Amino acid sequence: MGKEFERTQRVSQFLHQELARLLHSTVRDPRVQRINLTDVEVSRDLSHAKVFFTLLDDHSEADRADIAAVLRKVSGFLRSELAKQSAMRTVPRLSFRFDESVGRGRDMESLLREVRKADAVLFDHQGIDEGIDEGIDEGAGEGADAEAHNGSDSDPSVA
Repeated sequence: MGKEFERTQRVSQFLHQELARLLHSTVRDPRVQRINLTDVEVSRDLSHAKVFFTLLDDHSEADRADIAAVLRKVSGFLRSELAKQSAMRTVPRLSFRFDESVGRGRDMESLLREVRKADAVLFDHQGIDEGIDEGIDEGAGEGADAEAHNGSDSDPSVA
């Protein structure tokens, strides 16, 4: 099972690199220049490969569908080019899918930014922001000095 996983991973990496190169160097459709390949998942038997992509600029659902159609059209050409450049017995069938994870990640970052802003407003409104930081800094120094002093007085071996 370990060797099988290593092989699918190597094939996945090879396909990712070569497809990115082929798409940008040999496919003449200008829409393809907007594509960024994010991942390639290869089936265990190496017969299929899911190729995930994003678009570099703002895009609509229609843009995604348009690019996906272009990629479907050139998938046969890409497979033949991959076959010429690799020692693989068979090149996996390619299916292109828009990578939703990048958009979800962006949405998550936006939500986190909003939470941070709300926290900042709340802390600022309650006057907590500066008071907490100052109180912790001042209290830690005094408490640490007091403990060190008390510890040396109560230790009979030191006296």
